[in-house]
Amino acid sequence: MTEQNRAYVARIDAWRRKMEESLRADDGWLTVAGLFWLGEGANSLGADPESDIVLPPGSAPDHVGSFDFHGGQTTLHVTGDASVTVNGAPATTAMIKSDAEGKPDLVAIGDLTMLVIHRGQRWAIRLRDKQSQARRTFSGRRWFPIHESYCLTASFVPYDPPKPMPITNILGDTEQAASPGYVAFTLDGQEYRLDASPDPEPGLFLTFRDLTAGGSTYPAGRYLRTAAPQNGKVTLDFNQAYNPPCAFTAFATCNLPPLQNHLPIAIEAGELTHR
Repeated sequence: MTEQNRAYVARIDAWRRKMEESLRADDGWLTVAGLFWLGEGANSLGADPESDIVLPPGSAPDHVGSFDFHGGQTTLHVTGDASVTVNGAPATTAMIKSDAEGKPDLVAIGDLTMLVIHRGQRWAIRLRDKQSQARRTFSGRRWFPIHESYCLTASFVPYDPPKPMPITNILGDTEQAASPGYVAFTLDGQEYRLDASPDPEPGLFLTFRDLTAGGSTYPAGRYLRTAAPQNGKVTLDFNQAYNPPCAFTAFATCNLPPLQNHLPIAIEAGELTHR
């Protein structure tokens, strides 16, 4: 192995360690322990199994209060003895901002955190638990061996204007988005294309499915991010392909790869399926 190869492998290993740390963090996907769709009116909150939003046993009082939901607006009402904070400040009544309005408000009770998310035409409470079983028993992410041959230079072709693209999530909700363009890459002498999804972060966000899906890799597909294209070119490194959050929790709402991003080849690089 050349010095250049060793430096490349070290860089990918460091990136993978960072991905592991992110997953295991206090706000990582392993802590996501519930998803509760909000109904119009009062949605009761507590550890009582009869609550609309059921908190883990022993984590909070049986009756904490409610999330009142009306016309897309959510208000927290604390009626019990629980010590509840909103963004770190004690609260008994507060309007709760959802992720559709920028950074969502965080409602906390002990090791639990809740936030309001907006998906399609519905709103929900996402529950995080620092003591979740998934986090306590996680055995680590698994990866294919690093092969530099899967680090490719691809062409980026922008759509002008951006192309309408339906995006379906794992719940079956479909929304129209605008793809900024596609990447074209060559592997084993054959050219392939992937449409990019809109994303607020710099660079390109790609979702894809290949012939390893359902075998060695996650059945629904995988994600891949790139740096911003330079002079019509972008580095496409499949060694950094990673699983969507729904590979680690049943309470995520991941987007699925569009049909045109289903590749007729096996990409034996990046993250393996979670045991």
